[in-house]
Amino acid sequence: MPNNHFNEESFFFLHIDSVCRTPAITCTPDISVIEAARLMSEQNIAGLVVAEADVPVGILSVRDLRDLIATAGENLAGYKVCNIMHAGVITVQHQAYVFEAIFKMAKNNIHHLAVIDEEQQLIGVINAIDLLSQQTRSPLYLTQEMEAAESIEELKEINGRIIDMVRSAMAAGADTRSLVHLIAHFNDGFTQRIITLMETLEGITLPAKAAYLALGSEGRGEQTLRTDQDSAMVYADDISPTELDDCARFAERLVDALEFVGIPRCPGNTMASNPQWRHSMTEWQQLLERWISVPTGEHMVSFGMFQDFRTIHGDKALEKTLHDFIYATTQLNMLFFPYVARNIVRFPAPLGMFGRIKVERSGVNRGKVDLKKSGIFALAVGTSLLALENNVDEGTTWDKLEKLSQMGVLSAQSCEMLSEAFSQLVNFRLQRQLSDLAAGNKPGNAIDPQRLPGKAQRQLREALRGVNQLLRIIRDHYRLDSISR
Repeated sequence: MPNNHFNEESFFFLHIDSVCRTPAITCTPDISVIEAARLMSEQNIAGLVVAEADVPVGILSVRDLRDLIATAGENLAGYKVCNIMHAGVITVQHQAYVFEAIFKMAKNNIHHLAVIDEEQQLIGVINAIDLLSQQTRSPLYLTQEMEAAESIEELKEINGRIIDMVRSAMAAGADTRSLVHLIAHFNDGFTQRIITLMETLEGITLPAKAAYLALGSEGRGEQTLRTDQDSAMVYADDISPTELDDCARFAERLVDALEFVGIPRCPGNTMASNPQWRHSMTEWQQLLERWISVPTGEHMVSFGMFQDFRTIHGDKALEKTLHDFIYATTQLNMLFFPYVARNIVRFPAPLGMFGRIKVERSGVNRGKVDLKKSGIFALAVGTSLLALENNVDEGTTWDKLEKLSQMGVLSAQSCEMLSEAFSQLVNFRLQRQLSDLAAGNKPGNAIDPQRLPGKAQRQLREALRGVNQLLRIIRDHYRLDSISR
């Protein structure tokens, strides 16, 4: 499976009509230059497209008017547009790529291009400003702005534009895995920049013997859009009382700051600001041993929330110690795996007879499919379980699937099918969230399959089949049918 990443070059593969923001203000060749100048002033533009019957025939620019004023003197009123315009218009098709527009501007030393449709009819004008404004959504531009931000207030404004960047990246054809990688990059960068500002502006720091951990999808580095916070903290056993207070102050302030820039608190309070998710190394080990050795429903839920963790800030050695402890403890309690697996397979993908997609019959998602509950969760958690058994403790679901395939735990065919299923479901979810945000709603996970085009319905159906394929693998691998119910 290719490991493509959306990069700066992807901007150049946007279609012209997705970045063209300037309407085509036109004039005819036979009006006076004074009328043309007045029109340019009224519209606050630096050029006019000269058109006959909606077909562009020339360009009149402010520079043309300036040169005329310098030479015509008192005879200015006698000139018409056709006398001074640049005959012939350099055009670009509305479905052409941005790089074509950039190359044409550079080659001809101009700053405007007429945008035409398939019938050569004028539909707009693209200029250098349009291209520059689009580039402010690029990863490089936003990264530079984020690093240069001098206050958390500035970060709040920048955070709002990440959605535009993601939407532009999707329009550029970035694949789902690359988009998720891009989002994770900015989520991490935002958190780290906030931490830096907390230290420089407020004197709030994390003690040297502590680590702030991201959990769940953020811990795997595969969040779509950052809907809420999931975090924890671990610190050394010999931390001082003063440092312990500093840990609490750091966690509480960071959670507040993340909420301020637009990342809501976890509704279940699974955050480092909650003392229940902030412990010493020994305390975490005692908790984890209890969750693993006594796999009750409550313990499995708690372990599931904590299992996929990584260090965002602080001492990474603590993370390594915890990962090693979890692996060693699960190897001593091998019944833990089938117990967790049995819980996972309780939620098959909503496919009925002949591949019919089953929707929810009641509740807020009536008539829809919850993508997270119906597939993303099972794929992510099921893959993480297999990965844990084989001491694969980091990476996205895609990364873990590839490693499991390399280790022979999964066949190459199964790995490809499961990875594609995960990509499709995450892509559907990302589109849903972008649509919700555009409508001013909270990002959701549910879609109505009946509203999808035929191709998209088939993709959803195949993705759900992939979910059930993983559940079959898990059922067979852990011999769940032989476990008493």
